[in-house]
Amino acid sequence: MIPYLGGRFNLGLAADQTVKQMGLVPQLSKAELEVFRKLTTPARIQKFLDELGYNLEPKGATCYSPRIVLREGVAHCMEGALVGAAALRFLGFPAMLVDLEAVRDTDHVLAVYKLNERWGAVAKSDYAGLRSREPVYRTLRELAMSYFEHYYNPKGEKTLRAYSRPVDLKRFDKRGWISAEDDVWYIPEYLCEIPHTDILSPKIERVLSRMDDRLYKAGRLGGLGS
Repeated sequence: MIPYLGGRFNLGLAADQTVKQMGLVPQLSKAELEVFRKLTTPARIQKFLDELGYNLEPKGATCYSPRIVLREGVAHCMEGALVGAAALRFLGFPAMLVDLEAVRDTDHVLAVYKLNERWGAVAKSDYAGLRSREPVYRTLRELAMSYFEHYYNPKGEKTLRAYSRPVDLKRFDKRGWISAEDDVWYIPEYLCEIPHTDILSPKIERVLSRMDDRLYKAGRLGGLGS
């Protein structure tokens, strides 16, 4: 892994070696590589994801590859997670995704990483509380549970129910998921197929309260229609 030094990662030659090992030099254009090279910390990756427009899929459902996201300048949750995972790989981390599974709501996907034996994440979301997490969580369950109070549907129901194991996207490298010119539906399909770990028992689920009005409004700050 590329060493982390006082708020930044030690890039330069190490980053170039990582890119070459990934085989991305022939896959990505000079301009595309330059975008990723500027994302030198998880915080900068998150800022980049925040600045992307939210993909409302006006022409139908999409699952853009990172290349298409860079071209179009928009991404939804799944697409943002793919960009985040690709950017984390440029920093020397494995490109890993975790799926958060919900009821009466859509799933949410995180690009996760481990630093100093602690889990962190970056993510694209229209909900303020469903974005990044600092690498302070000892387990994936801790990380997943940090999203619980911020994961709600328009009715104010708290909807997070399970999380997947981390999926290393190197299993899809032969399919060129970073630079694909077509939708990469095989990745979310795989995430949906693998086992998930429940976070609540039915007994606890029955006594859940709805979102507090202030937290609900805070979570929608800056979101579409807010």
